[in-house]
Amino acid sequence: MKTLISNAAIATVSGPEHTSGHVLIDGDRIAAVGEGDYRGEADRRVDASGGLVTPGLVNTHHHLYQWATRGMAADHTLFEWLVALYPVWGRLDAGITHAAGTAGLARLALTGCTTVADHHYVFPHGGGDQVEALVAARQRIGVRLHLVRGSMDRGESDGGLPPDHLVETTEAALLGTEAAIDRFHDPAPGAHLRIAAGPCSPFSVTERLMTGAAELGRRKGVRLHTHLAETLDEQQQCLAEVGCTPAEYADRLGWLAGDVWLAHTIHLSAGAVRRFGATGTGSAHCPTSNGRLGAGIAPVRDLLDAGAPVGLGVDGAASSESGGLGEELHQALLQARQRGGPKALTTREALWLGTMGGARCLGREDELGSVEVGKLADLAVWDLSGLNYAGIIDPVAALVLGATPPLARLFVGGRTVVEDGTLREADESVIAGELAAASARLRADR
Repeated sequence: MKTLISNAAIATVSGPEHTSGHVLIDGDRIAAVGEGDYRGEADRRVDASGGLVTPGLVNTHHHLYQWATRGMAADHTLFEWLVALYPVWGRLDAGITHAAGTAGLARLALTGCTTVADHHYVFPHGGGDQVEALVAARQRIGVRLHLVRGSMDRGESDGGLPPDHLVETTEAALLGTEAAIDRFHDPAPGAHLRIAAGPCSPFSVTERLMTGAAELGRRKGVRLHTHLAETLDEQQQCLAEVGCTPAEYADRLGWLAGDVWLAHTIHLSAGAVRRFGATGTGSAHCPTSNGRLGAGIAPVRDLLDAGAPVGLGVDGAASSESGGLGEELHQALLQARQRGGPKALTTREALWLGTMGGARCLGREDELGSVEVGKLADLAVWDLSGLNYAGIIDPVAALVLGATPPLARLFVGGRTVVEDGTLREADESVIAGELAAASARLRADR
């Protein structure tokens, strides 16, 4: 099946932009990109007049299960927020996680996201198959999923934040991670489902789990992910317990490397920024969540200048209640300029963060992140024809500076996932009802 998108502005991210161009999809790949009309044959045509084609957005950090607890602990710091919500998350079962995961992925798709990295680190005793619940949610919506099998082995009695009943033993965490990799990880080109190894954070896991997960991930050929340097509380705890900053601790344990991407990375020294760049360590920048929790503003400009991969993340919907990725382009630009002035991040750099930057973090820059011949046909067709965008000459400025536009189409591997602002193969009202019921059941058990 060949699908032709025509009459659209095209922001390729990797090369020249087109003011009124075409993109030809052949199967799951991009077969042609250019200005003007396409003169070859196509089986299906999409007239994108008044629209903008970009690569599908890449979400580098999320916690889908948190859609079941949105709006709670609304005025807390990160540590306060975690202490308040861990007991609630301890009552998750596979059904609740599936409903929350489906809703979260639906929202992401409706805001232009085609690839999602989800960090799932809560495995309540008796909670069923949490990994399978999220894999099934992906199948319902149709986006790509990089599922980070997270873990915690340091409970309150060992100085951690989670209740003891919510953590695993180190051995169970590593075995669970290995089982997820063996069962679900697809290393093939064009994969829709991959697994990564992801201890939750230095303050909720032991050093043994951090080093064991790194060894396991590298032996299995998967990427590594964790939270790092999100708050000053974390930095103070790290200094008190191990005598160095979180970034120095990660480096000591082999967690600054080209197969690693880290969430937040707000509180980094100049030396740490240089080290990120030298090692190729990625950063998942989560501007809305960072603002919601008052955690600070990540040094995105400095990381980019150092050569580090930087992508965007929505983070958990309980700390970013909107749950959309399109708006993170806008928030990333605003926060960068709040930190470094109006030239700290351009509109096209913001789009790069949400596309190619994210693809680099996930190790998929050869397949995703730009509109290029031979790459996967993961494409967003934004509708800029309405009142919100009238008179904005630059379509990329309209996307990044304006309200998140509706989608005329969202393609994942050439397959239509969203059409005219509506999920193609899933019913949004059904998903909303499932989420409401799951959230009510979770809260009723308090």
